[in-house]
Amino acid sequence: MKTIRYIIQKEFKQIFRNKGMLPIIFVLPLLQLIILSNAATFEVKNIKFAYIDNDHSKSSRALIEKFEACTYFNVLTAFPTQKLANSAMLKGEVDVVLEIPSHFERDLLKEKKGALGVTINAIDGAAAGVENVYVSQIIQNYNRHIKTDLMQFSESQIQPVDIATIPLFWYNETLNYKTFMVPGILVLLVTMITLFLSGMNIVREKEIGTLEQINVTPIKKSQFIIGKLFPFWVIGMGLLTIGLILARLIFNVPMVGSLLLMYLYTSIFILVILGMGLFISNFTDTQQQAMFIAWFFVVIFILMSGLFTPIESMPEWAQILTEFNPIKYFVEVMRMVMLKGSGFMDIVPQLVKTLIYALIMNGLAVWSYKKTT
Repeated sequence: MKTIRYIIQKEFKQIFRNKGMLPIIFVLPLLQLIILSNAATFEVKNIKFAYIDNDHSKSSRALIEKFEACTYFNVLTAFPTQKLANSAMLKGEVDVVLEIPSHFERDLLKEKKGALGVTINAIDGAAAGVENVYVSQIIQNYNRHIKTDLMQFSESQIQPVDIATIPLFWYNETLNYKTFMVPGILVLLVTMITLFLSGMNIVREKEIGTLEQINVTPIKKSQFIIGKLFPFWVIGMGLLTIGLILARLIFNVPMVGSLLLMYLYTSIFILVILGMGLFISNFTDTQQQAMFIAWFFVVIFILMSGLFTPIESMPEWAQILTEFNPIKYFVEVMRMVMLKGSGFMDIVPQLVKTLIYALIMNGLAVWSYKKTT
């Protein structure tokens, strides 16, 4: 026990003695949390909108005003011809072009129908899909009002009935995207910092030659591994604490569930990451090698965790692979506990899988660590 305490004290002294390491551990992750939580969003805003009004009527102007009133669209200008509008879209100056044909109002009055042309820059397919939904909703809203304004119904005709829907948004009443992203980004930072630090720490001992000196001492393998990894477990829990405080104070993310439950799960998850870091370090000789291998796996885990891309939208084979992704379970648990208020029984499936993952990874790491006596 004294040996483990000595190694832990040595590691903490070594970490805090390195003045260049402290900002990397504590300052940069917090800046990343603040910046990424504001930048990483799938919300499409400030859509550059232009129009071609060939009708110049009261009805066409009313439709354009609908887009001007929408906060998602930035109505830039009117183009006299389609050719000029296409040229502007080619240069990236415009995202959406609405073309109102001639006799638009006349067709609404006489034919009881009208046609509109919408051109959308679809280089970013996801954004184009969202923009199409926005445009369709505005036109549908305009269509409901134009029926009342322009079409005269006789007494024998059935008056149109408007059905009003009142949506109720659970878990994120304000539809604030930061509420969805902050827990996931917090998972990302805790994972990356603990994995990189634990992976490079032992490799650093190899580079400076102290690992060989430790290997020939009476220190047992288990004592050495616990002593080396425990400080990074504490750092990971500390990052979670600071991240939760910032999530509440800066982003006002609700924390409906139990904090103790979040810490319980995180303490097990960090063991998985520390085991991965140790396993990587056992097969690398330099810090650069350890960092590149760790980065290779962490990118795959993050992209397939459901943090940025819904798992339900992935191919079936990819969804099967996500079952072996520990970060997926951490993201799910953080959002379930923080936003839904899920209890212990709700996260038991994720907890059990993560615990099994921790036992396997640490078992492999200990088995692959070679200690000479």
